[in-house]
Amino acid sequence: MATPEEISARAAQIAFGEPVIQNDFRGLIVEVIVEAALGGDWKLCSANWLSWDFQHIDGTRLEIKQSAAQQTWPDARRPSPPAFDIKPRKGHYEGAEWVPEFGRKAHIYIFGYHPYKNPHADHRDPTQWEYYVLQTTCLPSTGRIGLSEVRKRSQRVDWLNLSAAVEAAHLAHKIATIKSP
Repeated sequence: MATPEEISARAAQIAFGEPVIQNDFRGLIVEVIVEAALGGDWKLCSANWLSWDFQHIDGTRLEIKQSAAQQTWPDARRPSPPAFDIKPRKGHYEGAEWVPEFGRKAHIYIFGYHPYKNPHADHRDPTQWEYYVLQTTCLPSTGRIGLSEVRKRSQRVDWLNLSAAVEAAHLAHKIATIKSP
């Protein structure tokens, strides 16, 4: 009989053992990559359908959105341009309780894009991703945003500088919060 540890190891190998990760698991890979960049003041909290992925010890919330050029399925068609879901939500969960509150729940967004579409593409490699950090107040009122629009609103950041970019957005958010009544 297989142990729980063996079952977990096999499931992890199936989901994350190849360089190109299928869409429904790739978000977790990007969250773990960002966690490695951010450090101890940010807690990964995306489990259990929370409406944001990280929370700072001061309560600031951060959401990760990701897209990749290389997919796990063969694609004979021209790929569609990358876009990210940013639509405001009707509420969020606090534990098991639903809190009806319309709007975007995060204060900061990180948009990750993996541009490689070749045999060397590896979604697990933090250095192959492009990162863009935006305060929520800088997002359009639309429900989706394309990569080209993200690039107009934010500078590309590499993995080594991601923490500094997030901290700059975090500081700007805190200053804006102090200034607003």
